Amino acid sequence: MKLNFLTAHELLEPPGQGSISSGDIVSDLKGRIESVEPKVKAYARQPFFEKALNQKLEAGWLKGLPVSIKDNICSDGDLTECASRILCGFVAPYDATVVKKLREQGALIFGKTNMDEFAFGSSCENSAFHPTHNPWDLDRVPGGSSGGSAAAVAADEAIMALGSDTGGSIRQPAALCGVVGMKPTYGRVSRYGLIAFASSLDQIGPMTKDVRDNALLLKAIAGHDEKDATSVKTPVPDYLASLEKGVKGMRVGIPKEYFIEGMDPEVREAVNAAKAKLSSLGVKFIEVSLPHTEYAVAVYYIIATAEASSNLARFDGVQYGFRAAVKTDGAEPGLISMYKQTRGQGFGQEAKRRIILGTYVLSSGYYDAYYSRALMVRALIKQDFDKVFNECDLILTPTSPSAAFKIGEKTDDPLSMYLSDIYTISVNLAGLPALSLPCGFTKASLPIGMQILGRPFAEEDIYRLAFAYEQSTHWHKEKPKL
Repeated sequence: MKLNFLTAHELLEPPGQGSISSGDIVSDLKGRIESVEPKVKAYARQPFFEKALNQKLEAGWLKGLPVSIKDNICSDGDLTECASRILCGFVAPYDATVVKKLREQGALIFGKTNMDEFAFGSSCENSAFHPTHNPWDLDRVPGGSSGGSAAAVAADEAIMALGSDTGGSIRQPAALCGVVGMKPTYGRVSRYGLIAFASSLDQIGPMTKDVRDNALLLKAIAGHDEKDATSVKTPVPDYLASLEKGVKGMRVGIPKEYFIEGMDPEVREAVNAAKAKLSSLGVKFIEVSLPHTEYAVAVYYIIATAEASSNLARFDGVQYGFRAAVKTDGAEPGLISMYKQTRGQGFGQEAKRRIILGTYVLSSGYYDAYYSRALMVRALIKQDFDKVFNECDLILTPTSPSAAFKIGEKTDDPLSMYLSDIYTISVNLAGLPALSLPCGFTKASLPIGMQILGRPFAEEDIYRLAFAYEQSTHWHKEKPKL
């Protein structure tokens, strides 16, 4: 078998004698990418085949494993464009903390994956480069905004990848592509070097072929960072050591608000089957209520767009990235015209929509009516979770209300697109950790994902439950026929 089809832990601990070289892994990845990338389009641009092999390797537990990273995470000397025209040609002058940590553990930074522009989207169709295709059905989306990372892992064009998650952007594409994606607790992983979308919601996390790889990658990137004021100074457990502790007697909540009309019947059936499997392993299920869930989408699209409006104000074409050729009729100063034309031409439609929405809710007369009230409801959503975690250890839900939809199906209906994240948004508002893993397939052979939520910094417990389920099923071993 080609090395690119193996998991990270299989590559780190190969059967028999000897070890596997980075060069051999990169060679097999290159062959796979040359074969399927024209169809999948998981990468923002050509991966670093030669550069990866020339990187100086540190002596760490990742031992030369290639890791692909989302195009909004800075890596020194590499193009980092957030899949946006306005950052065209921007070369990162430093490493993000997660990249620095990966290098310290011996990893190779292998390439930048495609994404929705500035992480604005749930389908990976909003990229300025090209849409990414779902490896299970090339006519369908991979999810977003970390769709490139999910598709690369699912198509065996990457061993492991990093994504970012602001409202479900790791978990939703993980579900739609049949891989494992973890959104860590807010503050568990440094955001330094992540080009911001919404600073109170963003988190970087791992996207992998199985749960063990996910725990391995989170172990490498987690931890306090003085360069990130929101980073929490709390010890990082050995996630791998906790995997096989068992789940007998674990109490798992099932929120009634998540199992409602509108969910695809095949998704409901798959998640119910997963519950039955976990019950057979000794898990106890409890029905719980998260009553403010119905407000989560509205609250999210007020807070997230407000923060996006503020964060994206810095992109004006003055110091880096795209700058429009200024055409002025003399009616306004050249500088103002340059700002308008640069931002008008540089940002895509979804980015403009979110900037306008965010500017509106922050404007005089509307700040209290929208933004302040959204912050108060956000606190109520967090309180709902606090109460539920007094009753149970974890929460189980679907990740997405449906399997992957057709490319172009929702591009003219932004609200329908926004509702794709209905099961994932609350986690970001409350700052909680959550993981998506495969739990079945539709009749059309499309992956279905389930989501496990935990209390703050309970990633260990999430991995325990996910690993127990994964080891008792075969979903993670299925491969798309590209």
